[in-house]
Amino acid sequence: MIKIVTDSAADLPKEIIKKYDITVIPLNIDIDGSKYQDGVTISAEEFQNKMLNIKELPKTSQPSPELFKESFERLVEEGHEILCLTISSQLSGTIQAANLAKNLIKNNSRIEIFDTLGASSGEGVQVIKAAELISKGYSLDEIINELKKLRERIKILILLDTLENIVKGGRLSKFSGTIAKILNFKIILHNKEGAVEMLERVRGRKKFHLKVLEILEREKENISNGIVGITHVNNKEDAEYFKNFIQEKYNPKEIYINYMGSTLATYAGNKGVIISF
Repeated sequence: MIKIVTDSAADLPKEIIKKYDITVIPLNIDIDGSKYQDGVTISAEEFQNKMLNIKELPKTSQPSPELFKESFERLVEEGHEILCLTISSQLSGTIQAANLAKNLIKNNSRIEIFDTLGASSGEGVQVIKAAELISKGYSLDEIINELKKLRERIKILILLDTLENIVKGGRLSKFSGTIAKILNFKIILHNKEGAVEMLERVRGRKKFHLKVLEILEREKENISNGIVGITHVNNKEDAEYFKNFIQEKYNPKEIYINYMGSTLATYAGNKGVIISF
């Protein structure tokens, strides 16, 4: 049987992890000198609360190859093939750690490492798709082929209510951040080849919501009958608003909401939302 391994940056709800028996490898977090394992020694909600009450941005780092190796060895010993889906190689060195671990496994069991070129719900949607294909009896080669197609067409919208964190983290120039703050701009980023780039700048919250709905309408064919993942930083209100809109208008096969974990929440900042489909 094929078993899935992923990293905590996928921000998957616990019920989905349990349903598909997914192994999750935690990324590391440093908050004011205190070290944690994402989703193990600190929950996403606890992380967000801490992040909102400190001046310096938390620092995240990839898991050790040893953590991947331990999980791979356990699954190999149980007789499984392994499909490991990781956060984008453009955002983290996690895939390198997974590949190092793979090369240390002596057994001949097949282990495939797949770069999702996404993060948070953008990674999570692909993990769920892989799990569904396994449950339908697809082979590892067939699953990888389907994932490559999904990776090409997946849309990841990153909705930023504040630019403070992304400016601090060096992902947006301080000049652009200051101007946007003065003019009350809200920012919409999207994925491009595993990285993120500017899609829209909108002044004011109402226009911001309308612009998101406009983008969703353009992408309705991609949403209907697919999987939609929504993650947020202390912003369940907007997450539920977008979920209800999508559910009522486009009827996706599956839609879920979860807290955004440390890797993306660090840059998305307070009230950030990610919608992936």
